[in-house]
Amino acid sequence: MAFSVLIVDDSIPMRAVVKKTFVAAGYGGAKFIEADDGKRALELLKENWVDMVLTDYNMPVMNGLELIKEMKKNELFDQIPVVIISTEGSREKRDAFFEQGASGYIKKPFAPEQLRDVLIELLGEMEYEEDDDTQGDEFDF
Repeated sequence: MAFSVLIVDDSIPMRAVVKKTFVAAGYGGAKFIEADDGKRALELLKENWVDMVLTDYNMPVMNGLELIKEMKKNELFDQIPVVIISTEGSREKRDAFFEQGASGYIKKPFAPEQLRDVLIELLGEMEYEEDDDTQGDEFDF
C-alpha cells in the first residue's frame, strides 16, 4: 500500500533524513511531497492529496503549529494526521501541539525506530514481501 506524505521542514538535509527513515521503516512505496514552511505546505495541500503530514515546528513564514491550526479550519485537511518533529521538547509545547490537533510528536534528534513506531501507530504495519530485504529492524544511515 502506498502513501502520500508531505514533509515540511526548512532544512533540506532533515527532509532527506525523514524520507530515508520513512522508507527504512517499511513504507518504501511512499510518494513524498516537500515544503520548506507551513505556508508552502498549505499551497501543496490544495494541489495534492496526502495521507500524512510530517512537520517541523520552528520554521520561517509559518511554523508547524500555525500549519496545524490552518489545516483544522479546512474540511479537506482537518482529518489528515500531522506529526510534529521538533527540537521543542517541553511538556507545555508538546501539550500545545496535541491540543491544536497534532496526531503525534517526535523529538529531534530522533532514532529511526521512533519514527517507525509513530508511523505504525498512525498508518498500520506494512506487510513485507518474502524477498523484500527491508524487512529487518536495522537501519543503514
